[in-house]
Amino acid sequence: MVERRKFHRRKRADETPEDPPIYPLERREDRLARREADREAQEARVAEQLRAGQQRAERQATRQQVVADMPCAVAPQPAPEQVIPPAESVPAFRRPITHRTAPQAEALWDRLPVFPIDTGHLERNRIITASRDDPAHAAFDVLRTRLTQALAENGWSRVGITSPSKGCGKTFTAANLAISLSRQEGLRALLMDLDLRNPSLHKVLGVQRPGAMGALLRGAVAPEGHLLRMGENRIHAGHKVAFGFNEVVEPYAAELLNAPATAEVITSIEARLQPDVMLFDLPPALYYDDVLAFRPQIDGVLLVVGGGITTEREIREVQRRLGTSTPLLGMVLNKAEGTDLKKYQY
Repeated sequence: MVERRKFHRRKRADETPEDPPIYPLERREDRLARREADREAQEARVAEQLRAGQQRAERQATRQQVVADMPCAVAPQPAPEQVIPPAESVPAFRRPITHRTAPQAEALWDRLPVFPIDTGHLERNRIITASRDDPAHAAFDVLRTRLTQALAENGWSRVGITSPSKGCGKTFTAANLAISLSRQEGLRALLMDLDLRNPSLHKVLGVQRPGAMGALLRGAVAPEGHLLRMGENRIHAGHKVAFGFNEVVEPYAAELLNAPATAEVITSIEARLQPDVMLFDLPPALYYDDVLAFRPQIDGVLLVVGGGITTEREIREVQRRLGTSTPLLGMVLNKAEGTDLKKYQY
């Protein structure tokens, strides 16, 4: 028979009678409460993931309906099975984005107006993917390849680009990534400036009087009347990347980004132009609630963090606000001193 002995805690030499007793083991009530909280948090995460999946399915159904309602819509015909193997049999790193664009989308791309490219202006604004003289431009090509592979593997297309706070270089990252995407053969990309409180993408690329993004999101302007493509240039940038610029500050940005009309416009643009990648330059995630308002419209997020600026606590807070339903596709470390190519990490 095992004898049970009562445990007597040894009193510390520096302990006074007024000190509270020390119990190293967690109380049963606290343990049960913690388990219950963990269970509720897990159920909340599962519910959030289900809602996100339902939203993506609804967006896809709406996109298909818009395409079907377009005049002279032509349904894309799948390639023979013996030519293209099932996706499950192709490794992720070899699985390309499928480029099947309806004829009306091709015609719409060709009708988009162009803007001139000033190579000197791009260099002054650190668009290093333009002239490609800076070795760090290769990091954006790596980011482009990994991003397009991740999107193709999951069937996604919409990517939000944000940062925890100001000054991290999110617009710099978005512009460089867009130009890198323009050189991808057969790929169509779209970059929209949705930092409606502080629009700056048009300044970086040297575009004068680009118009108001709010007019496009409210449906007052058609996409072909606002979106612009890059014109003839000496940097070998392709013409299948479109930009949505903005020069008008929106004081109620979150309300506009959360409006049903905005969701309809984004879905309509995606259905009509059929881009493979849609990039959205969003404001800092920890400023106001603009990113949270637009979160249902994106499939994932690229987070740009500033070396010597962003703290680990800010990164965790951004992840908490995004939740489990909005995947973090990668983090770009910018402004890291003395790291050469490592200053732009994916």
